[in-house]
Amino acid sequence: MSTERELKKDNPLKKEFQNLLDQDFKDRKLKENEIIKATVTEITKNFVVVDCKAKMEGMIPVEEFKNDNEFSKLKVGSKIDVYLERIESFKGEIIISRDKARKMKAWKKMEKVFETQEEMTGYITGKVKGGFIANVEGLPCFMPSSQIDVRPLKKIDHLMNTPVKVIATRIDKNRGNVCVSRRAVLEKSKNAEITEALKNLKEGDIVESAIVKATTDWGIFLDINGIDALLHVSDLSHGRVKKPSDLVTIGQKLKVKITKIDPKTNRVSASIKALTEDPYENIEKKYEIGKIYEGEVTKIMDYGCFVKIEDGIEGLIHNSELDWTNKNIKPSKVLSASQKIKFKIVNIDKDTKRISLSYKATLENPWEKIKDKLGSKVKVKVGNITDKAIFAELIDFGVTGMLHYKEISYDEKVEDLKKFKKNDLLDVKIIEIKDEKVKFSKRALDKDPFDWFKENNKKSGSIITTRIHEVLKTGVKVSIDKDKKIITTIRKSDLAKDAADARPEVFSPGNALDAKIIELDIVNRKIKLSVKAAQIDEEKSLIEKFGEGATKSGATLKGIFEKAIGKKKKKEK
Repeated sequence: MSTERELKKDNPLKKEFQNLLDQDFKDRKLKENEIIKATVTEITKNFVVVDCKAKMEGMIPVEEFKNDNEFSKLKVGSKIDVYLERIESFKGEIIISRDKARKMKAWKKMEKVFETQEEMTGYITGKVKGGFIANVEGLPCFMPSSQIDVRPLKKIDHLMNTPVKVIATRIDKNRGNVCVSRRAVLEKSKNAEITEALKNLKEGDIVESAIVKATTDWGIFLDINGIDALLHVSDLSHGRVKKPSDLVTIGQKLKVKITKIDPKTNRVSASIKALTEDPYENIEKKYEIGKIYEGEVTKIMDYGCFVKIEDGIEGLIHNSELDWTNKNIKPSKVLSASQKIKFKIVNIDKDTKRISLSYKATLENPWEKIKDKLGSKVKVKVGNITDKAIFAELIDFGVTGMLHYKEISYDEKVEDLKKFKKNDLLDVKIIEIKDEKVKFSKRALDKDPFDWFKENNKKSGSIITTRIHEVLKTGVKVSIDKDKKIITTIRKSDLAKDAADARPEVFSPGNALDAKIIELDIVNRKIKLSVKAAQIDEEKSLIEKFGEGATKSGATLKGIFEKAIGKKKKKEK
């Protein structure tokens, strides 16, 4: 048996056949991971058998031929491209794929058409998050929802599994991802049509029948011989337009003038107001600044009111020009839309087409009458009370003024504000009118206690006799006048020349106390007294009259006067 096996093993015919077979495969030069040509030798129920000129035939699943109906056209002898993964597996079989060959071929083609932006045919096969899957040349690609059409589509059933033209918009080689767009193809086609149509249209042309397609708050979209054009709200009229939809209806034909054509974007702008003369051209001849005219209120805003002066010309009445007494008044409280009013032209800016108007200038100015009331007694009604003042309305004038707490009484106490409440009627005096602001004073109607200084000819440097009103730890409070309306504090340091005599506790309420006025400011109502300064002045006076001994220890005012009287008698004898 062993001898028979050795004879078969050493059979020269077998060796020769093996050498010829090895030489044949060597000349075929098959390389893995490349696309090769193969010939169909058999078609079974589950596989397509092909000859790749390898050691054995390859088998490809039928499913790899059904993506683009290739299987129906396949027959024995057909030449197809396949992808060679392995020349020989561990089982000795050749591993090939028709699907991978198709994808690799499609990827290479995709890289070329991405650069040239060439159109390709694809099939939308399914929906995923954010878009759709499109099979392009056997390569699955992603199509975002925004790229399926030039406008949003509610349904895309009519596009599923039907051939559509697409353009590759992005390729990621690392991830093997491709994004495609059907919208780009449609826009490209549309732009080509528009470019051709624009050859017959130029700036300055007047179109008799532009059709209204849609309206928005900022303009109207028109169809001009198949070309989309925009009629902006500012180009509808020389005047102000509230809503374009109030002027036109869908399908209406308009006469417009082409004002701009952008060759880069193919955008067309149209205008209606360009067909008529600008009413601002000779406005200075029609209307004069400072004169009063009539018009109609067209729009009420938070900052003022717009008034129609004539067709195409409007002016603005600012809040500050509505009312004499309230610069920040709400416009709707003064005027209403469609109201006929008189107004005064304040300013005309022809370049910006802005006209400033005044409504209050046509009304009686209460400030002219109030000026005559300066210094007079008037009656006011309390409106609002704050931490520092009362705001009251001047009855019969409608003007609000301020009564500061310091002007309530000469005591100047903030607590005085608590004595009043809203709607109280008060008698006050107008003490100031400035920049359309009024200041009241209630105390100005009463006699000023500080008049005591004028009536008694007292001024800074004068010695006055006061009465102790209250004893404090830091000094004493004294009343200057009999009615005790002028009360001030003498500090401890000013109570006496000698520190021992400057103790507040040695004084009692009701005692008389001579003091010197060292500061008197009647305007700001400030007074400062000093007993110490009065004593120093008295001492200086005695020295001047009776010599240095007059101030020595033990000398009394009585003794000094007695000596002085005795000397006088001796001289007379």
